[in-house]
Amino acid sequence: MSSTLPVSGRPGGLVTFGEIMLRLSPPGHQRLAQASSLEATYGGGEANVAAGLAGLGLRATHVTCLPDNPLGHAAARHFRQFGVELAGTVFRGERLGLYFLETGASLRASQVVYDRAHSAFAHLQAEWFAWDEILRDTQWLHWTGITPAISAGAAQATREAIAAARARGLTVSADVNYRRNLWQYGAKAQDVMPGLVASCDVIVCSEGDAADLFGIEAEAGADNGFASVAAQLLQRFPQLKQVLATKRKTQSASHERIKGMLFDAAEGYLQTPYYDLTPVVDRIGGGDAFLAGFLYGCLQNQSAADSLAFATAASALKHTIPGDINLVTPAEVRHILAGNITGRLLR
Repeated sequence: MSSTLPVSGRPGGLVTFGEIMLRLSPPGHQRLAQASSLEATYGGGEANVAAGLAGLGLRATHVTCLPDNPLGHAAARHFRQFGVELAGTVFRGERLGLYFLETGASLRASQVVYDRAHSAFAHLQAEWFAWDEILRDTQWLHWTGITPAISAGAAQATREAIAAARARGLTVSADVNYRRNLWQYGAKAQDVMPGLVASCDVIVCSEGDAADLFGIEAEAGADNGFASVAAQLLQRFPQLKQVLATKRKTQSASHERIKGMLFDAAEGYLQTPYYDLTPVVDRIGGGDAFLAGFLYGCLQNQSAADSLAFATAASALKHTIPGDINLVTPAEVRHILAGNITGRLLR
């Protein structure tokens, strides 16, 4: 059996494309070897962005391929309960990808083990997705470098989604998110990703990913390595207008310091102050929350600096929330932006 969800005609918002997986975690800070039970939730980099935006009150649609079985439909229900539309999603295949998370503490790092080979998403065919129809009445398309890494079919579907978005005049964003171990189907990320990024307006890209994917490194003697790399990315890819990243100073598995960075074609380099986060409840999805916050600011016509500030505060809050999804409201993010960072009880 197979089915495809009908496409919504409700205008506005954003469409994301990528795999959803089942996340299984031992309770608390247990190790997998200790666990007699596992807590289940669902997540995926692109779907997490959609859920973060939906929680902030904007229309968000996630497009994926899920197995046509109870696990696939449970994953769909999970994201629907947080306001994500799944119009255009295909139900085919038999396997939902898994990942197992051990949550670290203090000097013991958190650890992720993937079991995602041969998932329904990995076996999708590009022709299953009617992108012209899916992208009708929307403003923005978002993808990540994880999707084209999974299979040739997923890479082609990403390519076609971007082309359809460009033809419709949509804004396109990507988190390049280079995962070298995922590229197993014969294509090289260095051959695939530049062509996809060339059609983007906004990307999240660290200095390390820029070096690995595009051969771009900070210029010798540069005072700001990220700004140097981002400026070169804008020169290499003329469609690009903004390059984003977070900078982490990890003190321990329970203690992070993060700030947001942005290089804007018009305004140059911008950054936020650091947030000091201790104890960290769950850092999974922190980058997705950052991007969802930034896209929220863009879709609300905020300035680049205000969008960056909102994004970083949203990401900081995500570190306090279990699960992949950032369950915060705009008012809660603005509460942090106003300097209320003590966690004092609200009545």
